[in-house]
Amino acid sequence: MHLTLDHARTALLHAQGMTDSLPKKTTPADVRSMIRRLHVLQIDTISVVNRSPYLVLFSRLGAYTPSWLTDVLAEGHLFEYWSHAACFLPIEEFAYYRRFMLNRRGEGSREWFSRNMTPDTVDKVRAHVRDNGAVRSADFEKAPDHQPGWWNWKVEKVALEYLFDMGELMVARREGFQRIYDLQERVHPWDDEKTPDLPDIYQRWVSQTLLALGVTPVAWIADYFRLKKVDAQAGLKALLQSGEAVPVTVEGDSAPWYAHRDTLPTLQRIIDGEITATRTALLSPFDPVVWDRSRLMGMFGMDYKIEVYTPQPKRKYGYFTLPILHNGKIVGRLDPKAHRAEKRLEIKAIHLEDGVKADATLVNDLAKTLRAFADWHGTPTIQIQPAGEVKLATALGKKLG
Repeated sequence: MHLTLDHARTALLHAQGMTDSLPKKTTPADVRSMIRRLHVLQIDTISVVNRSPYLVLFSRLGAYTPSWLTDVLAEGHLFEYWSHAACFLPIEEFAYYRRFMLNRRGEGSREWFSRNMTPDTVDKVRAHVRDNGAVRSADFEKAPDHQPGWWNWKVEKVALEYLFDMGELMVARREGFQRIYDLQERVHPWDDEKTPDLPDIYQRWVSQTLLALGVTPVAWIADYFRLKKVDAQAGLKALLQSGEAVPVTVEGDSAPWYAHRDTLPTLQRIIDGEITATRTALLSPFDPVVWDRSRLMGMFGMDYKIEVYTPQPKRKYGYFTLPILHNGKIVGRLDPKAHRAEKRLEIKAIHLEDGVKADATLVNDLAKTLRAFADWHGTPTIQIQPAGEVKLATALGKKLG
């Protein structure tokens, strides 16, 4: 099977749920099924507009009810653990992550934890949860000399995260996006004797990566689940031997790309023009479509960096810029901020990629996307600053009134 780069981009977007029409009505089941489709939903707490997991789902589902995400977590359909990063994960995948929880116990406490807590604190927190039930970090009083800071957690919070890391605790639910911890056996009982071994886990995750990316060269496989390259290659080799992975060619690249055999009929439909990418959407910096910066450059030609941690004078595009997806390509980025008390969405700047022109189609589609984005956030007043692409900002301002 031979594909163009346009075909490969469409395959990625289709696998990521970004080619289908937005559903007219959504339910909590749509949230569950989309996370199963993505396999991982990265958690990030930056809320300049909305936290990343909510944005990722909005880009695919449209105006769903945000509380559904934490509802399905509390109902036991999801769990939290480390994957690509800290992620919401389908509960059906718990067995594969359990192996890493158990292995971390054998490795002993990690260096950062060791510096920030004592075994005595861990024992006390463990006993407190066992005797009193689910707890928040806020349920423990701060020491009189505690100094607040981004990573300057109180010792009980460090102990909770340590026990979570080792799989003794799980996140039972969230309240106000704050984690509520409980014993693993009370949240999701599991027989550790059934836990798969690492080769089976790597094979499964490479298989899921192929499904999630549509088609990919070997260089981009490891990042989706943050595997070591040698483990990703071992998983791919096993899938090639079984026929589950299939090599294909992509125009302009002499090296093979790979697809899951179940994706081949979809790839043929893309080649035949039956599946196209026409969605206009704003993407979170932690969206699976863009989180691998080398893949983003290789497939879309976009050099992207989140500038949250860049000092303001050195920022080129803005604090929390969102890439703009339009008709199968990433055409630019905008820097938004939701002023919730004022019910106002501010677009501080809009920038287009080199060679992209703000034609009528882009203006119309982006205006519709911004209107839906603002309404979903509860910030119906849209203020677009004349920064970056001033003509585009002006045209959008007129379009949006």
